[in-house]
Amino acid sequence: MSVVVCGSVAYDYLMEFDGEFGDFILPDQIHILSVAFNVPRLRKEFGGCAGNIGFNMKKLGMEPIICATVGKDFGDYRAWMEANDISVSGIKVIDDMYTAQCFITTDQKNNQLTSFHPGAMEEGHNNPIPNAEGIEMVILSPDGKESTILHANEMHNKGIPIMYDPGQGLPMFDKSEVLNFIDQAEWIILNEYEANLLSEITGLEQNQIKEKVVAMIVTKGGQGSDIYVEDQVLSIDPIPVENEADPTGCGDAYRAGLIYGMINDLGWEKSGKLGSILGSIKVQSHGTQNHVFELEALLSRL
Repeated sequence: MSVVVCGSVAYDYLMEFDGEFGDFILPDQIHILSVAFNVPRLRKEFGGCAGNIGFNMKKLGMEPIICATVGKDFGDYRAWMEANDISVSGIKVIDDMYTAQCFITTDQKNNQLTSFHPGAMEEGHNNPIPNAEGIEMVILSPDGKESTILHANEMHNKGIPIMYDPGQGLPMFDKSEVLNFIDQAEWIILNEYEANLLSEITGLEQNQIKEKVVAMIVTKGGQGSDIYVEDQVLSIDPIPVENEADPTGCGDAYRAGLIYGMINDLGWEKSGKLGSILGSIKVQSHGTQNHVFELEALLSRL
């Protein structure tokens, strides 16, 4: 059985700032903000939410079908995916555009500033999801507006369970569109900020949103995560690590671990813990697809 992963496949430019953003941003001058951060370290990595989730799923022994649109510069990324035995059958190349590019600056407190150029991702509506036969579920991670709507409708009409993962794309949609995503979804996963934004856009309290889905998962970074399911809240503790190298992609690793647990009937608590373990392994490596692990070792920690 396969899992469809809709969303971005992007090149990440990861930069490290040796100070703290807050020391350079004056709250009373935010309306005329003009700041520059000297970043002595820069890396170019393979990334994008769909790419990252798919990478982790493959390492877990799953068969992700990444549904994404990329540009004429996809060659290096294609070679990386093929070297890691990740299928590119659901990826469409747009010849006159560039692959999405993400520019992330992280300060010493792991706060992040992100700029994103969607590029070919905006053509995702021209890339329908492959044949639904054998697909167990789909995760709708941040993507172009039209493609998110298209893929949600496609999967819902075919009876494929949807995990709605709005991420930074949430502000693109209006109230009626977001409410429709919630109605189509079995599960919702998002961080604390996005959960509050979801309530603001829909006009619904979080407890009202939770009632509309099987489960709502709220990640809290270094504070762990909460899983709201069947009138209870399962608090998943964070996994302590000694060396935090780079938080970029930790949420994507968590999602892959969570979904592995769901598909393999580990139960919500163990699924959430597996997600946390995978996120803790990722945070100790620079980049989003450079960490290594053994599945049996992960499962032995549950």
